Amino acid sequence: MDKLSIFTGNAHPELAKKICKYLKVPLSEALVGKFSEGEIRVKINYNVRGKDVFVIQPTCPPPNDTLMELLIMIDALRRSSAARITAVMPFFGYARQDRKDQPRVPITAKLVANLLTVAGTNRVLTMDLHAGQIQGFFDIPVDHLFAVGVFIDYFSKMNLKNVVVACPDVGSIKMARAYAKRLDADLAVIDKRRDSMDKTEVMYILGDVKDKNVIIVDDLIATGSSLIEAVAALKKDGAATVRAAITHGVLSGPAIERLDKCKYLEELAISDSIPLPEDKKRKYLKVLSVADLLGEAIKRIHHEESVSSLFD
Repeated sequence: MDKLSIFTGNAHPELAKKICKYLKVPLSEALVGKFSEGEIRVKINYNVRGKDVFVIQPTCPPPNDTLMELLIMIDALRRSSAARITAVMPFFGYARQDRKDQPRVPITAKLVANLLTVAGTNRVLTMDLHAGQIQGFFDIPVDHLFAVGVFIDYFSKMNLKNVVVACPDVGSIKMARAYAKRLDADLAVIDKRRDSMDKTEVMYILGDVKDKNVIIVDDLIATGSSLIEAVAALKKDGAATVRAAITHGVLSGPAIERLDKCKYLEELAISDSIPLPEDKKRKYLKVLSVADLLGEAIKRIHHEESVSSLFD
């Protein structure tokens, strides 16, 4: 492991420290700050010549700053003769703009993929992408992890009976199936219509949820409107309890205010792919760490071992 180096920007240093603890390696030192006018300043304070370097940086809010930090760090490492540079992005920002579904809109996920490649990234390690096809936007290897195992371990300890796994839209069916299979549970789909970018209207539920303990699964929660509507619809259809397991807790805008007012949601479990600010911490919010999962993936990539076997 003497050829392995771990760096981090300012996006989520706590997660980087946990990963280093799992790997039993020190966190390499780098200066990541700003000049007086606001431009990002980076200096790598460690010799990386010939090293296998991993930069841990979710492009979480503020996404523009965290993305630019990552790009500039990668450029600095490339110019410092690192043997290989892997961008570890537990949360891949700009993933929701992954297709041209309206006239005159960008495909920003592809743009970010291009930026990472041009900056000097040799490999990307990410988790629960908003859309699986984003992997195809890269011309470099992408290792795509899934947090399902972390959430399954947590919910299995509850010994819940009559469990139904629900997905908030058709796009999440594949994820929901993975949870349902591991929990030996039934599956339900919530059909919804989106009225605007931050408001949805639930239509109807496909599946039996009456007197069931429902777990809603999804990859991302932003403003929380979809989740709140889904919880209300499930309770209306007779669900006994409703919980949620969502990988990336962006929790932007009025999300926390909406969740505070939602009296039917028993618990919301999220991962620590994104840091949770102190002012957003609540009793109903359970944060599960994915540091060991990411650490094991980094170790396997470094030793040229299979990453997909993590999900066998």
